[in-house]
Amino acid sequence: MSSIDRMAAPALAPGRGTGSPRARFALGAALLGFFVITLDALIVSVALPSIGKDLGGGISGLQWVVDGYTLMLAALLLSAGAISDRIGAKRAFGVGLAVFLVASAACGFAPSLPVLVIARFVQGGGAAVMMPATLALIREAYPDARARTGALAIWAVGGSVGSAAGPLVGGALAGWDWRWIFFINLPVGVVALALLAKAAASPRRVVPFDLVGQVSAVLALGAVTYALIEGGQYGFAGPWILVALGAAVVALVVFLVDQARNRHPMMPLDLFRSRPVVAALVAGFALNFGFYGVTFLFSLYFQSFRGMSALATGLLFLPMTVQTAGVSFASGPVTRRFGAKPTMIAGQLVMGAGLLVLFLLPATTPVWLVALLLMPVSLGGSLAVPAMTGLMLAAVPAERVGLASGVLNTFRQFGGALAVAVYGVLVAGPAFATGMRTGLIGAAVLLAATAAIGLARARRS
Repeated sequence: MSSIDRMAAPALAPGRGTGSPRARFALGAALLGFFVITLDALIVSVALPSIGKDLGGGISGLQWVVDGYTLMLAALLLSAGAISDRIGAKRAFGVGLAVFLVASAACGFAPSLPVLVIARFVQGGGAAVMMPATLALIREAYPDARARTGALAIWAVGGSVGSAAGPLVGGALAGWDWRWIFFINLPVGVVALALLAKAAASPRRVVPFDLVGQVSAVLALGAVTYALIEGGQYGFAGPWILVALGAAVVALVVFLVDQARNRHPMMPLDLFRSRPVVAALVAGFALNFGFYGVTFLFSLYFQSFRGMSALATGLLFLPMTVQTAGVSFASGPVTRRFGAKPTMIAGQLVMGAGLLVLFLLPATTPVWLVALLLMPVSLGGSLAVPAMTGLMLAAVPAERVGLASGVLNTFRQFGGALAVAVYGVLVAGPAFATGMRTGLIGAAVLLAATAAIGLARARRS
């Protein structure tokens, strides 16, 4: 049972009633926390050329700047709920946010690319601890289901605004000094900590922590990402690349054996017996692969291939990111009208079609038109993600809702990390345009294949 699921059981401390001041303080802290977590997943992409000019490192180094954060967020989400249970949601959020802010400052002051990458790993770890704690804080503060639904809608605004603001804010700040894309977290984080201090204390629970599973998950995901990023620079036949691939296989086997034998696994393997769960997981992976990959790819394309400034690049992403926030709000009524699975599959197909259109564009296409044609990519993702989440959570027992959410977000974040690794390999070197087209068609095929899985399972049902 996850931290979120257990929060409903014990009696709540005074001051946590619906609409109480302490509840609003907890909600405000959770909203700001979710905002900076989402913001930092996307704000870096537009600033990559500026970081590369200042610190060097080549395309592989810039890939690590993005993937260091996303990889740790993906791997540690599996056990972050247990951490929140053991020390209490309020303390877990505070510790995670403090780590996140210290790492953000370290990123901003980084004298070299290796220091920046290490700080990004730490930052991703802090974000992973914060993420489930934001939801747990809301669950504790709003025991009434109706009030909690409204609070969660407000919380979701933080993620939507973070997604929409990321490329634009990143472009604006990178045009001045890229280091401010990390310093901007500090005032937001300080306000969140001040709000958290006024929230009610959280209960602690004795829950198992799967150390073997967590370590093996980090090693497996990290080794695969290392092999792809470094293999693109040094060749996939290199001895260290082969060692990394071998380590990934061994770590994956250890993880699967541990999950099969452990009485309290982080990722129960029987989840994969559910067809809706499998359809949601592969859809989540493919959708993030497409969205994160496109953001990374076109950030480089606009600046390195078309000569746009960082600010202009951020503005070119504005139609896509603003639409993401708007469609996310409309996805709920659409899902209720047509059902979760049809809405999810439709979103996958729309994103795939958008990627196919980008693949077919001639090199002389005006950049403003390219910016508009990025919109179907975000339209499909914004339509599919809420429906995909609802599909998965409806397919698991109530006591597994939090656990299933962690598994789904791990698949999604790893899809984004893998996209950056793969796209970076494809566009490294002089054949940028060819690599970009290969990446776009590959992501479109992946989305079509995962949509077909959902369609096939729907017919069988």
